[in-house]
Amino acid sequence: MKPLTVLALLFTATTARADPPEVVGVTFDQSGDGWRFDVTIAHPDTGWNHYADAWQVELADGTVLGSRILAHPHETEQPFTRSLGGVAVPDGVTEVFLRARCLTDGWNAGTTVVALR
Repeated sequence: MKPLTVLALLFTATTARADPPEVVGVTFDQSGDGWRFDVTIAHPDTGWNHYADAWQVELADGTVLGSRILAHPHETEQPFTRSLGGVAVPDGVTEVFLRARCLTDGWNAGTTVVALR
């Protein structure tokens, strides 16, 4: 491969990950044994080949407590909010972490910390 081609491929890979899906808002409430999370995601969805397709609730060690699959792109609805109920948070846990995923680029490396009341 020629050096210019490699450089072009590196630039393309970098720009594709330039805008990971971000959690930009969250509300939550405990109901009985479970928690409900209403999560607002922002991502430059472009259609069926590139869109935010999931988010999840995690513990600090990465244990997944619940996931919400997003079944379609939201290119005309940004940011957008979707909910997940019945999330079992272990006793004594005072914070959880939210992480969003893009169909093309995978899970966002960053998380949003949610301090539970």
